[in-house]
Amino acid sequence: MRSACIISIGNELLTGETVDTNTSWLCSELLSCGIPTVAVITVGDEVGPIVDAFRQAAERAEVVLATGGLGPTGDDLTRVALAAFLDVDLQFRQDLFEGINQLFTRMGREMPYINRVQAMLPAGARALPNSMGTAPGMAVEHAGRFIVCMPGVPAEMKRMFHEQLKDHLRQLAGGQGVAASKLMCYGTGESAIATMLGDRMERGRNPLVNTTADVGVVTVHIVAAGENWPDAERLVEEERGELCKLLGDIVYGFDGQTLAEVAGSLLLARGRTLAVAESCTGGLLGKLITDVPGSSDYFRSGWVTYSNEAKVRDLDVDPEILQRDGAVSEAVACAMAEGARKRAGTEYALAITGIAGPGGGSEAKPAGLVYVALAAAQYCRCQQFIFHGDRQSVRRRSALAALDMLRLQLVN
Repeated sequence: MRSACIISIGNELLTGETVDTNTSWLCSELLSCGIPTVAVITVGDEVGPIVDAFRQAAERAEVVLATGGLGPTGDDLTRVALAAFLDVDLQFRQDLFEGINQLFTRMGREMPYINRVQAMLPAGARALPNSMGTAPGMAVEHAGRFIVCMPGVPAEMKRMFHEQLKDHLRQLAGGQGVAASKLMCYGTGESAIATMLGDRMERGRNPLVNTTADVGVVTVHIVAAGENWPDAERLVEEERGELCKLLGDIVYGFDGQTLAEVAGSLLLARGRTLAVAESCTGGLLGKLITDVPGSSDYFRSGWVTYSNEAKVRDLDVDPEILQRDGAVSEAVACAMAEGARKRAGTEYALAITGIAGPGGGSEAKPAGLVYVALAAAQYCRCQQFIFHGDRQSVRRRSALAALDMLRLQLVN
């Protein structure tokens, strides 16, 4: 089975100045062509390391895609490194030079001399037209490897991939099928899920199963290879069904769905409405809910009652409860939820109160202590959590816990 290796080139990627979004996009596109990515190499703007990256990539995969380093400045060295790797000279292409010059003319500008270098290609390489910029791409067949260099600018790279490469890569895949799916999980940790999955996560299996975690959400990845696309899809579907049986209610969605999307769709399907009352999350829960298009069909109101006075004034929380139990307590969380539900006239309301940290905690109520309440007409349920991590992590986990509480209630 043909596979790919991606090389991301640029000092800015190594210093953290720029987030490498190209790689994740390319991995997805390659998979849709039937070519899985087996490795990613990030390298700075130096000829030697870039040559080494080409060598390593060619040893690991039949398809090598490099992005970045095709500009006109002194630190754009990809064309030089590719020529060195191929052991050929750079050649000046008059047709490319004229095309770059015409682009500047259309923009009403004179072409700077330094852009002349963008008309230089390694001998034997073909140019890939860039319909959005001055840097043409390069493609070459070498020792059974298909090697491509594209601009690092995401919009230019994506357009070039679709216009110049995608059809050819599908042909290279030779009919092999690769399919993928993701199970979105919440409610238990990555290690616990790995234990539940057991030998299904062994390397070398087909389908291949692995997990990743991000602030409480665990994603179970499934990748299957088959003789053709329907065969790979069938393997993925079968594996997904088995994993859902093993994990049960931990699985809340598929293929990148958020808890807010899933909870919102359940509210919509059941004709229910929602309000929220927040303290330590400062509006984050409301934001996650309203990030979903169409959320106005079920979301009615939200309150950020950070102070005790606001809880009393806006949500009718009894001052005696605040005095007796404190703002961070089960009683206050329920009072906030019930107050929000009554004020908004909704079937459900969620409330969050807690200590996001890093300060403000005590031995009795440590930083990370959070109460989440769900109120309906006949009941109010509350859960206590102690989340670890920084302030941002505690706030996000609190909001996700609230959404998951609502999801489980609507499902069950």
